[in-house]
Amino acid sequence: MKNKLKIVIGVATVLLIGLVGFCAWSLSGSGSTEYYTQIDNSKVEQMAPNGGVITFKGNLPYSYTLLSYDENGSEKAITFGASRELRDGAFICLTVMPVRGVLDWSEVRYDELPAAVQDHYPAPSDDEG
Repeated sequence: MKNKLKIVIGVATVLLIGLVGFCAWSLSGSGSTEYYTQIDNSKVEQMAPNGGVITFKGNLPYSYTLLSYDENGSEKAITFGASRELRDGAFICLTVMPVRGVLDWSEVRYDELPAAVQDHYPAPSDDEG
């Protein structure tokens, strides 16, 4: 009987350590990938208010689903939210993590895009910034 109890305690301990490790990894942002995209406000969707209910994805009233590219130029459709309509034509860098989705985004200049990503977009003229 004591051996069974030791086995159960051992298995529970290993599972608990694994769960804590997974949570720490998930919250750290480790394992995230950066994707780059260009804002197209014709593809923005304004979400209906949810009556003050906080959802898992937060209360972001604007939702974008845009083709995005990683540093190697691999394409992926990514959906993310914003608190406002973003500047049309702006280039942004999305930090994406498996399971959690988009953790963060920031606006970048065309010349900050990896070369493989620049191949997917025309270079802006000098008067566009």
